[in-house]
Amino acid sequence: MGFTVWQIILITVIAYVQRLDGMTTQIIPMNYMFWSCMVGAILGDFQMGLVIGATIQLMSLGVAALGGSSTPDYSVAAIISTAVAISSGKGMAAGLALGVPVGMICIQLDVLLKILNSFITNKAHELADKRQYKKMRLLIPVMTALMPLESAVPVFIAILFGKTVVTSILNFMPAWFTVGLNVAGGMLPAVGMAMLLTYMPLKKYGYWLLVGFALTAYLKMPILGVALIGAAGAIPTFMNYAKTNNNNSSVTNANGLTQEDMEDE
Repeated sequence: MGFTVWQIILITVIAYVQRLDGMTTQIIPMNYMFWSCMVGAILGDFQMGLVIGATIQLMSLGVAALGGSSTPDYSVAAIISTAVAISSGKGMAAGLALGVPVGMICIQLDVLLKILNSFITNKAHELADKRQYKKMRLLIPVMTALMPLESAVPVFIAILFGKTVVTSILNFMPAWFTVGLNVAGGMLPAVGMAMLLTYMPLKKYGYWLLVGFALTAYLKMPILGVALIGAAGAIPTFMNYAKTNNNNSSVTNANGLTQEDMEDE
């Protein structure tokens, strides 16, 4: 299965819009499954888009661009992986084999565009100092239009020229390598979960993690049921904290001092 012209255009537009949304409106930020499902719907296999999107979503757990750092473009990985998996008919392993590396390459594109953004920002400052506000207003939107190309261009190149390349790679790859990709695809979500858990107060509430694991692993309870039990356990904790805070704030004397202030006195 190949791509039609309108499919290439639509998928490229999706890549452009998702990056633009992440930079500006942020209506659907970090929702990689949404974009892969859109690609799946365009190519006629919504379920594959859902599966690949969920896998990419788990891979990205705990990953954040802190301090202006660059991270892999998981949206690009999800879009390309879905397109390749459906067009090649080889499934998720084939899609991830091309999508994830391209998403990693986007780190370099992100760095280059951020350098360009710094140049344009400094130029806008110079125009503002010279009170050339009209030119400044025309210059500022330039990077808003250019930054989404970081995602759109790799996606366009991958889906336009990727079929022949991907087919050659798939024919060249030995069976042990394909199996390895499936194993890696199963491990990466676990790594994402482990990274996320490092930021959670496990020393205080780690026993709830064991409860959730037991419910899913041994009792085969659906995720929704586990989430409802977790919510039921969180409500009393929240109410106790709220009650404690209200009691502390209500303990005042005639001068409006809190109990802590009176102890300091």
